[in-house]
Amino acid sequence: MLSKIREDAVIVPKTIGYKLNNGLATLSDEEEACAKPEWTYLFARDVPGADIEKCQEKACTDSEYAYWFAKNVPGADIGKCQEAACKDPKWAYWFARGVTGADVEKCRQICKGTKYAF
Repeated sequence: MLSKIREDAVIVPKTIGYKLNNGLATLSDEEEACAKPEWTYLFARDVPGADIEKCQEKACTDSEYAYWFAKNVPGADIGKCQEAACKDPKWAYWFARGVTGADVEKCRQICKGTKYAF
């Protein structure tokens, strides 16, 4: 058991998840960060000089991270993020409510007839 903990102590700090959660990611980690929408969003938000367009492409494969990307990443293409977020009524609702520049009427139509209707 102790040997496994020692192995993990060496490996974990090298993972992109660890780096992103501890402010250690650099531009050289961008490719690895683009493996998951969550990591891509965090990378674009927290690493100065990140390729916003490239990160947005990956983040917008998931409705939740499309919302977070539009809300918290300067330079995000709001329209592109809205297209992705509006694939899920829950995130369309939050998009309309929390993102400056959102097309609220479009979000309203997506939410119509769901528990997120407004």
